[in-house]
Amino acid sequence: MATPLQTLQRVFGYASFRGQQETIIEHVLAGRDALVLMPTGAGKSLCYQLPALQLPGLTVVVSPLIALMQNQVDALHQLGIEAAYLNSAQDWKQTEEIERQILAGAIKLLYVAPERLLQARFLDLLDQLHANSDLALFAIDEAHCVSQWGHDFRPDYLQLTTLHQRYPDIPRLALTATADLSTRDEILQRLQLPEDGVFISSFDRPNLRYVVQEKTQARVQILEFLRRHRTESGIIYCQSRRKVDELAAWLCQQGYAAQPYHAGLDSATRAAHQRRFLREEQQIMVATVAFGMGIDKPDVRFVVHLDMPASIEAYYQETGRAGRDGDDAEVLMLYGLQDVVLQRRRIEESASEAPRKRIEKSKLDALLAYCESAGCRRVALLAYFGESAQACGRCDTCLNPPEVWDGSEAARKALSAVYRSGQRFGSLHIIAILRGEMTEAIQRHGHHTLSTFGIGQDLDERAWRNVLRQLLATGHLYAQPERHGSLALSESARPLLRGETRIHFRRTALRRQHSTSQENQLDAGQQKRFDLLRAWRRLEAERLGVPPYTLLHDKSLRELARRQPRSVDDLLDIHGIGQGKIERFGRSLLRLMQQL
Repeated sequence: MATPLQTLQRVFGYASFRGQQETIIEHVLAGRDALVLMPTGAGKSLCYQLPALQLPGLTVVVSPLIALMQNQVDALHQLGIEAAYLNSAQDWKQTEEIERQILAGAIKLLYVAPERLLQARFLDLLDQLHANSDLALFAIDEAHCVSQWGHDFRPDYLQLTTLHQRYPDIPRLALTATADLSTRDEILQRLQLPEDGVFISSFDRPNLRYVVQEKTQARVQILEFLRRHRTESGIIYCQSRRKVDELAAWLCQQGYAAQPYHAGLDSATRAAHQRRFLREEQQIMVATVAFGMGIDKPDVRFVVHLDMPASIEAYYQETGRAGRDGDDAEVLMLYGLQDVVLQRRRIEESASEAPRKRIEKSKLDALLAYCESAGCRRVALLAYFGESAQACGRCDTCLNPPEVWDGSEAARKALSAVYRSGQRFGSLHIIAILRGEMTEAIQRHGHHTLSTFGIGQDLDERAWRNVLRQLLATGHLYAQPERHGSLALSESARPLLRGETRIHFRRTALRRQHSTSQENQLDAGQQKRFDLLRAWRRLEAERLGVPPYTLLHDKSLRELARRQPRSVDDLLDIHGIGQGKIERFGRSLLRLMQQL
């Protein structure tokens, strides 16, 4: 039998393993359970796909979304691997035919939703395989779905302990790209996995450039950002369905190929928009968080958050959909004081228990602190996951370090205005008091008579918004959802208000254009070859009815454009081209290379 490394090179077309892949694979091949935490794009899937080829029998992959199953199976077919999926979109005849192939040993990997796996009919099928020693491995993808505190919780994941109880001798491999310490512990407990089988790779995504901006003119900021990504695909996340629809329509008017995606659209429309995004280039998906977990499109070059997400975990997972192929990608988050107030109101008005609300508030506070950080974004992000790092040198704060100023006096003025007005008003009203603006509300409540009225005329409205937002981020102020987001003082504000402590704020930095990585740059001739190769890939994908990236990633096309291979051996040296790709596309690629 071939070694794992030989299988990696022959089937997958990779010269060597990355990170902990080889150690994890050897652990699984030894028949042991494991939990793998590995960032998106780092090669989690290989940790069960390669063992599936080494082990006799069927590997069952538990996957939460139909789209994810379809994408994975399409990609495996292009590698020459027999794979299939079972889900609710198939009719009875299709299901019976796949079950027949499974029992005949014609399928190596089977993707199935947790709901289907737990049905009596499917468990009976597994029983037959197990009795004949034809069951090899269980892979539980997106394992964080088991966490009841998480934003992707799936109740059926809680029942997956059935696998361990029913087939104790079959190894289980749970995988996720995002889980803080409490979520990791919850996965281990709920899936009954051993603590000595945990593999944690670095959460660092060095190819992502992180940018966070104060939301001033959101559409102007988005257009400025998109000009740098005119020929690329990306995702823009919005909090509401209405905002998704409006922004998608407006971007189309600006000449971008944008389409909406949210739970309010019918299933046929959502499927059509998702299919177009996966199979076409230069596409923008404007979406709520309903879109994304099962999207395995490697050439997403940007992710934008028009509104603050709910937590750093959500932000990390959603930004992780960019640059899965390892090439450079950029992620932008716009945020403002109103985002904070709305998120806190959402938490308070939810039906969650008090302990969960406290956890969600602390997660939101951590995200706000990340936004307001004057240090490297990557360092702050990795620190949240318990990992230390050096400054990346390419995020917004590294390229343009924000100026820090002593805001103690401004903070005392703001806190005093909140206190003297009764802690019953929102940020706009507090700023009006500080600026000495005689609004109708100021006059009605008699706040023009307060000692704090007009004491903040040295700062403009935007500067006061920054002060209030950073006081929220540092916990000196908090928003009261039951009072429509009105601001109130926390205990930590009192020593600051009395002048016993000092505080420093960051000034809003000017935005600087980013530069493309040297690794991805091509000269004029190479760029021409790359464009022709992409055109060839698009036509082949249309002929086969699959997304283009399942044939070859951009990284492979870029290497082909640079090296211009002239033989099969030359092709095998190209990243991502293995024996299966040679058999399918080798002749066409060599013919194309001779013409370029």
